[in-house]
Amino acid sequence: MGFGLAILNRLARLRAIDRFGLRKPAERVVFEATRTGFRTLGAANRTFKAVQRLGKPARLPAAPSSGLFDLTPTDDQQLVVDVIKEFAAEQLRPAAADANESAKAPLELLETSNAFGLTLIGVPEALGGAGVERSAMTNVLVAEALAHGDMGLAAACLAPAAVSTALTLWGDEEQQATYLPAFVGDEVPAAALAILEPRPLFDPFALQTTARRSAGGFVLEGVKSLVPRAADAELFVIAASLDGRSSLFVVESSTEGLTVEAEPAMGLRAASMGRVVLEKVRVPEGALLGEHTPKAYAECIDLSRLAWCALAVGTGQAVLDYVIPYVNEREAFGEPVSHRQSVAFMVADIGIELDGMRLVTYRAASRAAQGKSFARETALARRLCSERGMAIGNDGVQLLGGHGFVKEHPVERWYRDLRAIGVMEGGLLV
Repeated sequence: MGFGLAILNRLARLRAIDRFGLRKPAERVVFEATRTGFRTLGAANRTFKAVQRLGKPARLPAAPSSGLFDLTPTDDQQLVVDVIKEFAAEQLRPAAADANESAKAPLELLETSNAFGLTLIGVPEALGGAGVERSAMTNVLVAEALAHGDMGLAAACLAPAAVSTALTLWGDEEQQATYLPAFVGDEVPAAALAILEPRPLFDPFALQTTARRSAGGFVLEGVKSLVPRAADAELFVIAASLDGRSSLFVVESSTEGLTVEAEPAMGLRAASMGRVVLEKVRVPEGALLGEHTPKAYAECIDLSRLAWCALAVGTGQAVLDYVIPYVNEREAFGEPVSHRQSVAFMVADIGIELDGMRLVTYRAASRAAQGKSFARETALARRLCSERGMAIGNDGVQLLGGHGFVKEHPVERWYRDLRAIGVMEGGLLV
């Protein structure tokens, strides 16, 4: 992008373009390129083919219910979480600052996260995955653990798992046979769930991206915003309005008419956010996911919101774990600042709000895993995590005083990331 802008700026300074009346068009090109980044074609380096055909879609059974209100992770879940926490502490946290500056996650780090089998958790064993029951609770625990290292990098690592989970939950036998083998192999494709659109007060149930029926399939038109790893993604699950009803479509990035624009944001920079532009994108009839049922789409939105809630909990915990030793060690007027009641109460408030966020998020995920209704619990979790998550980030910056404003400490980055919880839709799925 920098190379292209240098050429365009040099072109705009040439006097010769005035003789041909090209001054205004050249300046316009420079402006547009600077504002949105250069538009590129989607990544197109893989061909998806059906490998193993099943007689019917493979679905994971609901997790068993003990009848008790107990959100304690199982032994298997705790084992997974311990491994992911170690990975987040040893690899995500040290790489986060550079990834934030470059707005890109290191490739070797993404490959390492794939090696942990993040895309396998929600895929049934019949299709080569590791799933034996609905994985919402496990995925929430994994997302929380990753976000304790860095939310932007966590989003980049988890984006492909959103697509594999969507295909498991709502894909038919043909879609599962065509796409899921890639997610359980050695080279997991970059992929993302694209729902959000670039407009204020976005409502995922009132989409401006449209799908109309045509001979042999559908034609998609619209723009999707803040899509993780959009430029690298080889496969998208895209939300569009079909016959007045919100639906999901599987779209390969190599499809004609699909282009990607850079869209760097205030936070989540390591997730390499981008816009997916759909201009008369033709997809076959088999691209429709979830049989055009409102229930599947509504469940998709709720599971996506739970994923962002889990990231808020993990990042909020990172803030708390960082400020406690800081206020205990930082001295002012001859004593640690934690001896001041205003400081101690602010730290206590972070802990209280964080426990509430975690509890309501776990409860919603647990009900989803058991196949119970979880829309109400998800709404409560999203409201609490979006509001209190931002407050935790703000308090974390405040507790560090002047140090909270500089990049020497990671709290300012966590504050920017936590502000995304209230606006993000899609991208991730549990």
